[in-house]
Amino acid sequence: MSGFEADAGDADWRPVARTRTYELVIDRVEEQIVTGALKVGDRLPAERDLAKMLGVSRAAVREAFRALEAQGVLRMGVGTGPDSGTTVAALPSQALTRLLRLHVALANFPVADVVRARLMLERESARHAAARARPDDLARLAELLDEMDSPDCDRARFNDLDTEFHVRIAEAGGNRLVADMTIAIRESMRRPLLAAFDALGDDWDPIADELRADHRAIYQALRDGDAEAAEERTAAHIRAFYRHGWAQDDL
Repeated sequence: MSGFEADAGDADWRPVARTRTYELVIDRVEEQIVTGALKVGDRLPAERDLAKMLGVSRAAVREAFRALEAQGVLRMGVGTGPDSGTTVAALPSQALTRLLRLHVALANFPVADVVRARLMLERESARHAAARARPDDLARLAELLDEMDSPDCDRARFNDLDTEFHVRIAEAGGNRLVADMTIAIRESMRRPLLAAFDALGDDWDPIADELRADHRAIYQALRDGDAEAAEERTAAHIRAFYRHGWAQDDL
């Protein structure tokens, strides 16, 4: 009996069809994860063994493993010992965020759809952050506000700070999935937002002042622990800017 049976003996490795073989190998690995037959830390069979089980080439297994490693699903170790071989990884938040960000960026969703998604997620984050934000969370938010107030803060820097401000609130809310989705959507809009900032021309300064005031109001609600105010101010802030930048009146 191989070491694999001891690690993931419940996995069902039936042969796959031979069309688009490496993708079907990926499907079979994902199937085992979704059904719970494979869990974080479980070791997959060696390429040769798994190829035989599935009735495919080693090259197809290798390509599937590499694709899943790139997604953060698998960890491939070399040599011998407990860290060698191919194991199921704990998908880091950064990997999920990257995939979501790319999906949002490439799918060409209408701006209004993206904004509505932001509204749903960030209202939830702000409400929870009002109850759960720690002193260090609030301290970092205050630092970001001060940096945005700096006369040396140009539009690109403002955009980065603005992004981090919203991301920090999402993280302070305590729901990891909501935070990751918020981060993905907000960061997918980083470049379009900067383009919108640039397009404002001479109108930028008064609008930037509005954004700073909105951020301060949201921050104050978080400091006060006022969940309702934090939610309402966040929603109003998001709607107001998109009306400026994209003339969206139906949000």
